[in-house]
Amino acid sequence: MMMTNKPFRISAVLFHLEGTLACPDERLRQSAIAGPGDVSLPDFIQGLKKASRRRPAWGELDRRELAAAAEWRLHPAARPLFAALRSKSLSAAVLSRYGRKAVDRFFKRVRPPLGGAVGPFILREELLSIGRGRNPFRMAAKTMHVPVREVLVVSAECALLDRAAAAGAVTVLVSNGPSQPGIPPPAHFQISDISRVTNILRMGMALPSGKLPNDLLKEFLAEFKFEDPSLLINPGVGEDIAAVDVTQEEVLVLKSDPITFATDAIGQYAVLVNANDIATAGAAPRWLLTTLLFPPGSTPSTIWCVVRELKELTRRWGITLCGGHTEITDAVRRPVVSGMMAGTVRRRDLIDKRRMRSGDCILLTKAVAVEGTAIIAREFGRKLKALGMTAGAIQSCRDFLDCISILPEAAIAAVEGTSAMHDVTEGGVATALEELSSAGGFELRVNVDRIPIFPETRTLSRLLRFDPLGLIGSGSLLICCRPRNSGRLKAQLQRKGIRVAVIGEVAARGRGVRAFKNGRPARWRSFEVDEIARLFAGERRS
Repeated sequence: MMMTNKPFRISAVLFHLEGTLACPDERLRQSAIAGPGDVSLPDFIQGLKKASRRRPAWGELDRRELAAAAEWRLHPAARPLFAALRSKSLSAAVLSRYGRKAVDRFFKRVRPPLGGAVGPFILREELLSIGRGRNPFRMAAKTMHVPVREVLVVSAECALLDRAAAAGAVTVLVSNGPSQPGIPPPAHFQISDISRVTNILRMGMALPSGKLPNDLLKEFLAEFKFEDPSLLINPGVGEDIAAVDVTQEEVLVLKSDPITFATDAIGQYAVLVNANDIATAGAAPRWLLTTLLFPPGSTPSTIWCVVRELKELTRRWGITLCGGHTEITDAVRRPVVSGMMAGTVRRRDLIDKRRMRSGDCILLTKAVAVEGTAIIAREFGRKLKALGMTAGAIQSCRDFLDCISILPEAAIAAVEGTSAMHDVTEGGVATALEELSSAGGFELRVNVDRIPIFPETRTLSRLLRFDPLGLIGSGSLLICCRPRNSGRLKAQLQRKGIRVAVIGEVAARGRGVRAFKNGRPARWRSFEVDEIARLFAGERRS
């Protein structure tokens, strides 16, 4: 079964009768609807100009369809499937290119096995009446009183599913054979038998409050491969702890951070924001524990998308997800992922910010507000479009998400005479520099005009009126290094395609940031609240 990459919710199911609930003889099915050339027979008859020609043609079509319907048999999986639909209080509708007479004859025979009434129906008559330009799936959703995005459309025809997906529905292709590896599925899901529809329904229906059901937990964890030999107790149903062997390590570095702002790609943020902090100590991120909290009404597919992100990101960076907890609770209004990361480093290679010294150069990789730029584009896309930003420009900002890891530059800096590292997170580069000063015990001189800002970030700041220096900024790394090492470090970073700028220097012992612009003293703004929190608060009030 192929799974869509996005969370989904199911409130109703629309079956394309032919090839799903009903299994007609293919020859009879074709003779009932085939017309001249590429035109279906109903469309051909509808196009006849003279009523005297249309009436007998409709009669002949009805006769052929009734003969075909007499040969139809109910799919063996239909009865338990409809029982499952009733148990979940889901409505089911039927779409068919056949006329009402043929479909009524079929359902008169199969209603008792299906457990009662079936409908509404969207049949040949309705399809012809709405015309080619209108989408029948929007009409079906309206008839069933549900949003079209919450309708599951089940069909054996790719062309029909294309129209359903264009309307916003969730689509299921019933295929006669297995899916082809490496070939994108023609629908959100691809199954070989309609009995698998119940599995899809499970993923799209709201979960009750409480822990994630054990069967889903077991299924989700089965996607992970636990190959780290230091992991002594793997995650699993009934396992409440993780155990790792650290006898070969000198220093264990620990970090915990929740992700609360981002709902899109929240799993990616959870891995990288925690791993980034571990890397600033010169350590290698090794083990991750996660607590996943979802609001009531969340579906298993919502949770699965987060779990899949965690799997992909931990695999990419060589991190082991070794345990955690998942729960649906009214304590949160949006998904929250709290991560706890552990890493290891040799004692002599541990980078302690207290190693900073007067005269050290201060470098910044990439530019400010990398993470914030991505979050704003993903959370405020509609507003940005209304303010005149193009879809391409918004997507370019969304793609900043791919740059929020500082693991590559931290690994380079760790072996190039670095005295301190600090990643830019909540409060932006302004807060990060103040934190670096406080942790190291030295005052910092910063040249504001040398702090790089991407053009995309400047555009967002102009449209939404925020200061980029105070915007959450995972993806940027502050590095302090001895002056004699700064040139070699810059060259190493640039050789790997990582932008870097020298933005200041470490001054005398003390605390705080002294700002300069064009060589003259300038105001240094502090941010008690991250600019993105202010934007979210303003959005809630509007």
